Order: sequence, then C-alpha cells, then structure tokens
Amino acid sequence: MAANNEQAPVPTLNIANVLTTIRIFMVPFFIWALVADENHYGAWRWVALVIFVLAMYTDKLDGDLARSRGLITNFGKIADPIADKLLTGSALVMFSVLGELPWLVTIVILVREWGITLLRVVVIRYGVIAANMGGKIKTVMQAVVIGLYLLPFTQTISWLNTTAWILMLATAAVTVGTGLEYVYKAIVMRRQARRDTQEQ
Repeated sequence: MAANNEQAPVPTLNIANVLTTIRIFMVPFFIWALVADENHYGAWRWVALVIFVLAMYTDKLDGDLARSRGLITNFGKIADPIADKLLTGSALVMFSVLGELPWLVTIVILVREWGITLLRVVVIRYGVIAANMGGKIKTVMQAVVIGLYLLPFTQTISWLNTTAWILMLATAAVTVGTGLEYVYKAIVMRRQARRDTQEQ
C-alpha cells in the first residue's frame, strides 16, 4: 500500500490564531486607558503602554508559534495584519485626538495600512500577499515610535519629543514605501494568475 503523503489541513482554531484574536480584543482596553488618562501622561498612560507592549509581544509570539508548529493558515495571514493595524491605528488616532500628532501623519499611515489590507482581501483569489522584510521593518518602526509616544514624559522633554517626531516621519515614509511595494506585488500576482488561466 502506498504511503499517504498528504498532510492534514491546519485547523483554523489553533494557539497562534487565538493569540491574534486576543490581540484584537486588547484594542478597546488600550483605547480606554488613553481616554481615562484625564491628567495627561499619568498612571493610565503607563497602563496603555503596558497593554500595547503585551499586545505587540503576542504579535511576535503568534508568528513564532505559527512557523515553528506549522500552524500557518489563511485566516492567520489575514487576521494577523488586521490585528496589528487595529492596534497601531487606534494609537495613532488617539495621539491625534489628544493633540500629540498631526492628523495628516495619522491619515497618511492609516490610508496606506487599510488600503493594503483591502488590497490583500481583493487579490486573495490569486494568492495571499505575505509580509516581507520591508513590512516587518515597518511594523517594528511603528511599534517603537508608538511606544515612545506612549511614554508619559515624551511630550514634556523637548529632545525626546523631537526624537519621537523625527522617528514618526521616518516611519511614515517607510510605511508608504512598503505599501507601494505591496501594490506592485499585487499587480504582478494578478497578471501571473491571468496568464496561467489563459495557458490552461
């Protein structure tokens, strides 16, 4: 009897995807902590920072688990970046609401982030656009600069505030640049899929 080499499908309900879902549910608590900071840069600001750090750690953890245990699923490939964008997007919006970040920067980053997420959904019939090195660098830069903005004393220390602003501008530039790269990939993927269909 020939050996059955077919691998069993990876279940959608797995530890990696559970962690991704938990990260999504952490977003409202993160926003609430920033809203509750009536004294501006007080104790609740630290709570928001802790929630953000924990959420970003789950991002690394679920990715490591998915790769090491073979738990990569299409759900995870889509839900993971959505969870990231909900977290980082809510942080940027709250910074703008609180008057700490110009709305233009927030809008540019959000348009890129959600635009690429929508693009991933649109082209999923041709394949999944996985995150590349540029996207990972962008995610790290966003995490670092948001963490810097969340520090209660960043807005009150001149040189630290300037550093955070310069890093935010650099992050916005990288975010837009990697977004253009994903658009190019989507175009190539779509053309290749059409070409393969015509050859069949």
